[in-house]
Amino acid sequence: MKAIITGAGIGGMCAAIALEKMGIETVVFEAVKEMKPVGAAISVWPNGVKCLNALGLKAQLRALSGNMAYMAYQDFASGATLTRFSMEPLVRQVGEYPSPVARAELQAMLIESYGRERVSFGKRVTQVTQHGNGVTATFDDGTLAHGDLLVAADGTHSVIRHSVLGETVERRYAGYVNWNGLVEIDASLAPDDQWTTFVGEGKRVSLMPVSGNRFYFFFDVPLPKGLAEDRSTLKADLRRYFQGWAQPVQRLIEAIDPATTNRVEIHDIEPFSRFVNGRIALLGDAAHSTTPDIGQGGCAAMEDALVLASSLAAHSLGIEDALLRYEARRVSRTRDLVLKARKRCDITHGKDPQATAVWYQELRQETGERVLAGMCETIEGGPLG
Repeated sequence: MKAIITGAGIGGMCAAIALEKMGIETVVFEAVKEMKPVGAAISVWPNGVKCLNALGLKAQLRALSGNMAYMAYQDFASGATLTRFSMEPLVRQVGEYPSPVARAELQAMLIESYGRERVSFGKRVTQVTQHGNGVTATFDDGTLAHGDLLVAADGTHSVIRHSVLGETVERRYAGYVNWNGLVEIDASLAPDDQWTTFVGEGKRVSLMPVSGNRFYFFFDVPLPKGLAEDRSTLKADLRRYFQGWAQPVQRLIEAIDPATTNRVEIHDIEPFSRFVNGRIALLGDAAHSTTPDIGQGGCAAMEDALVLASSLAAHSLGIEDALLRYEARRVSRTRDLVLKARKRCDITHGKDPQATAVWYQELRQETGERVLAGMCETIEGGPLG
């Protein structure tokens, strides 16, 4: 059996590694000539960590991970701690640690594990055709690839999605802009073993430790889409949006490098009821594009990869049947994640100011039990428990 995989992002590479572990031949094609991951870092929660462990990447992931031993929320203006708690109860319950990592390093780890020389870069799909017992992908350079099935891991702007759904879907603007990047760890910004988030005015500023003595940082601001803002105005924009915020936030703004800071308008897509058409299967953001508000986009793609591989390996009624079993196991799970992230997004970013004010007040009484219980529920809903 041979699988064509389009997309060498997190989902595509995890799928390639997982399928080959099940004895399925793979070929990977990536549209861009050089991988430049969107976003500076990613929080790989324990459900994603377990997937990477199952792919034999436990030691490599641990080497890239920051130590997120605590979680804290701070008042936006005073900087005072609203709540702070250990992540240890979560680790004990779910059986694994969270792993915040630089996205480029995670991406490189996956590609190197598969074999960089085996990935065909600069190969953009223009057409996918099913015929008899196989699938053919046509690329913009006129070349063709043939396989028994095709895994479309070509991201939120997937060009193959239409071949599965039979319609073009529009992304939904979530209502806020995110700036993100990496800075050197500095105790005057936040503790080096803590995920620290300043909240207020429907905005967020967050710092999370990754390897190499670095913080992953992000700023969130509810804004109209399409504003004329770029790296040339970045610091001035952030100073304006976060005027009056606590000193650590001001120091962070001064510390960041606009040249390496990303500005992203956040979108998601309404959940789909199908991921499969015949021998074509959607995976990752192509199947379920979500906002980053619960940190599960990448983890969900890792889950997809393991479920896809196990479905193909474990069933004997044919490829189409196995792919439908993959779909059945993933549609409701990923719908739940997309909608849970959307709900958290709206509360965090002040869509209903009263609901956001209630959340801020709840944080002042939070002991960690409620927050960790919600995280554990999400994590334990994954295919590896």
